[in-house]
Amino acid sequence: MVVMAVASAVGLVADDRVLVGAPIWFKPFKFSVSFVAYCLSLAWMLSLLPRGRRVGWWAGTVIALAGLVEMVIIAGQAMRGKRSHFNHETPFDEALFTAMAITVTVLWLGTLVVAVLLLRARIADRAAAWAMRSGIVLALAGAAVGFLMTQPAPGQRRGASKVVGAHSVGVPDGGPSMPLTGWSTTGGDLRIPHFVGMHALQLLPLLAMALTALAPRFVRLADGRVRLRLVLLASGGYTTAFALILWQALRGQPLLQPDGLTLSVAGLILVVVLLGTYGSLRVPTPLAGAVTAEDVSASKELAS
Repeated sequence: MVVMAVASAVGLVADDRVLVGAPIWFKPFKFSVSFVAYCLSLAWMLSLLPRGRRVGWWAGTVIALAGLVEMVIIAGQAMRGKRSHFNHETPFDEALFTAMAITVTVLWLGTLVVAVLLLRARIADRAAAWAMRSGIVLALAGAAVGFLMTQPAPGQRRGASKVVGAHSVGVPDGGPSMPLTGWSTTGGDLRIPHFVGMHALQLLPLLAMALTALAPRFVRLADGRVRLRLVLLASGGYTTAFALILWQALRGQPLLQPDGLTLSVAGLILVVVLLGTYGSLRVPTPLAGAVTAEDVSASKELAS
């Protein structure tokens, strides 16, 4: 995927073709970079499993192969100057999109297996364990948003339309969009909750790592229970934010133009998270301020 990211970056510079309002190599570049982060995260999580490593190895191998097949199709269609997603223009294009649908399903199921292994695993650092569990469950939810994109948009009919499915809600694909991300600025965009959910796989474990790194400097964070409370709070806040962004997209509302209801819910989520953070840091716990042998061992395990 790193090689594909570099090749796609070269394509962005050397190939000036545009497809559906975006540079033709932009999609292969985004997907390859996303796969780099996704696979590195899963590989690290699998390395922490105390049991079930053989099953995890097979699940990881299936995920890698499914991702490879998907990227070959995406890059191949870019070279041909064709859409990779939602393309039913010819029987060949339709067969490629069907193959992509199968690989995505296989990839999702492989990730589900890893999620089950993590939910069953006994990992010493409970904050890190729940960050990984929450992250991978949210990643599965984010990936599942992709299935919503395959539904016919207004004016499309299966078996008759050349394109069946869309990223945008309420507006056609390829309209005005945000820089870098390409997300619609005039309607809802299902790629936003897809992105937010998928990258919980990195953000929540990074939070657990940051709390562990800050523990020697801040007395409260030296207590593993405080770190666990903060991780669970962050996971809950992230989940509600993901649900809000998905709801906003499904209503055809641009990310940067929320209505009063969306802003009110977002404000409520923020207030709850801030109050929860204050409470998590203030509520006394046994051994508050003391670094236990378990905490030291868990921190070393997470760092390694």
